[in-house]
Amino acid sequence: MPLMVHKYGGTSVGSVDRIKAVAERIARVHRAGDRIVAVVSAMGDTTDDLLKLASAINPHPEQRELDQLLATGEEQAMALVAMALHAIGVPAVSLTGPQAGIRTTGPYGRAKIADIAPARIHESLDAGQVVIVAGFQGLNEEDDVTTLGRGGSDTTAVALAAALKADRCVIYTDVDGIFTADPRVVPNARKLDLISYDDMLELAWRGAKMQPRSIEIAKMYGVPVEVASSFADKPGTLIAEVEDLENRQAISGIAYDRGVAKITVANVPAGTDSIATVFGALADADISVDVIVVEGAFGPDKSGISFTVNEKDLAAAVPIVGKAVESLGGTIRHAVGYGKVSVVGTGMFNRPGYAARMFRTLAALGVAVDMVTTSEIQVTCVIPRDDVDRSVRGLHDAFGLAG
Repeated sequence: MPLMVHKYGGTSVGSVDRIKAVAERIARVHRAGDRIVAVVSAMGDTTDDLLKLASAINPHPEQRELDQLLATGEEQAMALVAMALHAIGVPAVSLTGPQAGIRTTGPYGRAKIADIAPARIHESLDAGQVVIVAGFQGLNEEDDVTTLGRGGSDTTAVALAAALKADRCVIYTDVDGIFTADPRVVPNARKLDLISYDDMLELAWRGAKMQPRSIEIAKMYGVPVEVASSFADKPGTLIAEVEDLENRQAISGIAYDRGVAKITVANVPAGTDSIATVFGALADADISVDVIVVEGAFGPDKSGISFTVNEKDLAAAVPIVGKAVESLGGTIRHAVGYGKVSVVGTGMFNRPGYAARMFRTLAALGVAVDMVTTSEIQVTCVIPRDDVDRSVRGLHDAFGLAG
């Protein structure tokens, strides 16, 4: 009997009518004979509303208590979906992340899944029930509830699919699948029927609306993942291993991120010790760094480093970097107002000319490039935030990605 894992995002369960529609979709799968586990996000803007409420109570809440609060959004949604299934005669049980056996490690607010012991899920499935699991959460070593960061329900769903050895994981959202660019920015963006794990992982890291860790898990355990619309009954985009090189797109898509901050460290001792000191401090705080440029000499045996972080991490990153730089005798400055655009595709490997085309396109648009990073399958430029949308449209046209 096939086992499916579904994930429904906040928009998909954003109202009573949408919850009822989700229940009907789940019921069709159940009545067709498949076993099903459904992971749900919080309804609509619930997470943002809870963050605002917390801020009104305490502008600087303890992260442990914030996790306790935010986890309730998914718990509300799971119970409502289970109730909607009961109302149409489908046996169902709702489980929190801890009840589903999800154990986590790492800091509050950005924990990672360490292990899943899905005995209770198996018991419920064997009893003929649909299992509804609250996404975005688990239980840490101290038996405290922790959350997995934005997009964490994607990771919950894929990790459960891996642990349960599910036949497929379907991520239901408010779009029809994965597109060559965000269709809200590029109206003629084309939906992809198939994309490789590597391309999707790179797009996710570069700003596509999927948590990168979910793709890493999918690739590691060979979980086929489909991204589809919860508002239409039609195929979405399959994320899987693409063996046939002829099916690989030279360019899979254009990704972007409008929330980029830049930190520059100057006048630190030249050499890798300084770099290790700065980035080691950030790693200890679990703050990710993206584009890195080691700058030229600032005097005898002095150098500098510029790098980007997510704008949401800037407030935490600045004092951490400041302390490290102080120990090195250097200086620090930071700025916001940046974004980044990325051209992504495994077909770029060993094919010259893509970076040059990207730079020519941005130059023709009059867009200033502040920093650049490249790999075998992507080229990313840090640019002014106000230029992101028109850069995405220009690059989409330049690489012939329109539908």
